[in-house]
This record gives sequence, structure tokens and C-alpha cells, in this order.
Amino acid sequence: MTTDAPRHSAELTLYGYWRSSASYRVRLALAIKGLDYRAVPIHLLKDGGQHHHADYRARNPQGLVPTLVVGEHVLTQSLAIIEYLEERFPSPALLPAEPIARARVRAIAQAIACDIAPLANLRVLNHLKAEAGWDQAQIEAWIRHWLSDGLAAVETLLATSPTPYCWGEQPGLADCCLLPQVYNAERFAVNLDGLERITAICDRLRAHPSLADAHPEAQQDAQKDARPSV
Repeated sequence: MTTDAPRHSAELTLYGYWRSSASYRVRLALAIKGLDYRAVPIHLLKDGGQHHHADYRARNPQGLVPTLVVGEHVLTQSLAIIEYLEERFPSPALLPAEPIARARVRAIAQAIACDIAPLANLRVLNHLKAEAGWDQAQIEAWIRHWLSDGLAAVETLLATSPTPYCWGEQPGLADCCLLPQVYNAERFAVNLDGLERITAICDRLRAHPSLADAHPEAQQDAQKDARPSV
């Protein structure tokens, strides 16, 4: 982790939602890199969902968050954005140098970002409510099932790297994905018993002073009284 002051990069603008785990991932990567940026909140519930508005859809046709604007260029998908930051600002590194280790770190990150997180995304939960007629209790049971199942698998993947963080002595790509997912799990009262490795890593990440400003509750659009499913 760098101890230098944040590197100011006025060309970076991040559009995101405070509780979005994908937005949180990118905020963590920016913090680890020590990069300054302009944050533009995109509220997923207000005004019919600001991510549905034409001006935002012009930037991100999927209508998802986050979106990173780099000068005249628009980048979408959190993992692609983080990989861009890694290539553009290689130090401190989010990925190890050795190819097998890099592949394993990417596997942990993708297990979370591609296989766990989408099942608890707002648009999925809204579909379950509107189209399947599920009530809040059924939706929260769905969330707890998939988060518990996925995090248990991640705990096993992490057992191959007995280091302070997911892989190595400093936070990296996998940590950027893990902490937001555990934040979601805690919101929905997922039982984390038995996930000692995950719990220890997230405790270190939460205690890291450089990462505090990336936390959802530290964002300008945070809602302190928001319901768990929001």
C-alpha cells in the first residue's frame, strides 16, 4: 500500500451508487492506488431509478453502475475498470507478478463478482418481487442462500493463500471484491460462522485507514435508514 498522498487525476469521474458492491469494488481499487477522482452519485431508486435516465444510458447502455469516465473515454464493468486502473497505474499492484498466482487471484475475484454478486443485485430482486410475486421474506431467504453458498466456496479458495489479505501482504484485486460482498452479507444477516479466513481478511480491510473513504456509509448519497433490500 502506498503511503504517498493521493495522486490527483481530474480526468477520472466515477458514476456509482453508494450500496452497489460493484461501485464499492472500484472505490477500493482507487483508494489502494491512491487515486483522486470525482464522484457522481447515480441513485438506483430515486426518480424512477437514475440509471434508467437517457443521459446515463448514453454513457452506459446497460444502465448499470459503476461507470468510469477517463477524459473522453467511458469504461463500464467493475472488473474491466479495475484492470484498466492496474495497467494505467501499476503501483501499488493489485495483482501478483507470477502468472499462476495472477490467475488464482482473478478466479477469486470472478467467483465473487460474476457468480455471487449478480444473484443479489437490485434488478434481480425487483424481478423476483414483480414477476414471481415473492415477498420480502422469500427474497431475503434467496439472498442468504446464495451468499452463504458462494462465500463458503470462496473460503476454500482462500485457504491456498495463508497471507494477511486474499493474496499477499497488501490488499489487491480479490480484496476489492471480497469486502463489498461481505458488507452485503452482513446487511442481510448471513451467518458467517466458519468463514474464519474471510472474516479475518475483512477485519483487516475495514481497519485499513486508506480504505475508510470507500465504505458505502462514507459516500455522499448514503442513506443511513435505508432498508436492507435497497
